[in-house]
Parts: sequence; C-alpha cells; structure tokens
Amino acid sequence: MLLLVVQMGLGSFLVKIIIMAVVLLGAAHFLNGVTVENFTKAVIIAVVLSFLNTTLGSFLHFITTPLRWITLGFFSLVVDAVVLMATAYFLKGFTIKNLSWAILLAAFVAVANMILHIS
Repeated sequence: MLLLVVQMGLGSFLVKIIIMAVVLLGAAHFLNGVTVENFTKAVIIAVVLSFLNTTLGSFLHFITTPLRWITLGFFSLVVDAVVLMATAYFLKGFTIKNLSWAILLAAFVAVANMILHIS
C-alpha cells in the first residue's frame, strides 16, 4: 500500500479514500443488507478495502482470469464482492448480510472506481 501512496501522491490517495468512504456510506444508505456505522468507520473501511484490493483482490483476479474471460468480465463483481465480504469480516461496524448484497455493493464501488479513474 505504501508503494501505491508513493506512486499516486499522498494527497490524491487521501482524496480517493474520502470519496470511497462517501460512496460506501451512500451505498449503505440505499442497500438494506449493508450497514456502515459512521463516517470514521467508512474511512477505515476504505483504507482496509484498498489494501485488500491490492493484495487479495489482485490474487483472486489472477486466479479467476478464465472465468472473467468466459463471463466477459462480470465475474469481477463476484471477486470484488468476496473482497468486500473479507473486509466486513475483519472490521466491526461494517456488515454485509450475504453475497447478493455484496455483489450489489461491488457494483456501486465499481461505478465509483470507474468515475475516479476517469478523472
């Protein structure tokens, strides 16, 4: 994660963490199966999520490459949902009821990441 901060700059990293925290709070507001306690927890969740995406997410994306090719990339949502559920497992104050809610949350996060990477 330190390499990620060095490559993109600390300011840009913090802005993206804050934006992701707002996205997580907004998604938790709209999705009944996802809860986030408060903004402070959302920031912590965003930091842990970025770390798990860098480590576990990269590994899972590598392992599931054939499935992602067969499903034209839609299996990436399942991989992202697994990473989100792992984040919820490690952190108190962040709960996801089941895999279907995690997939919907992954869709929210994917749209936010797409918007963040465009700008």
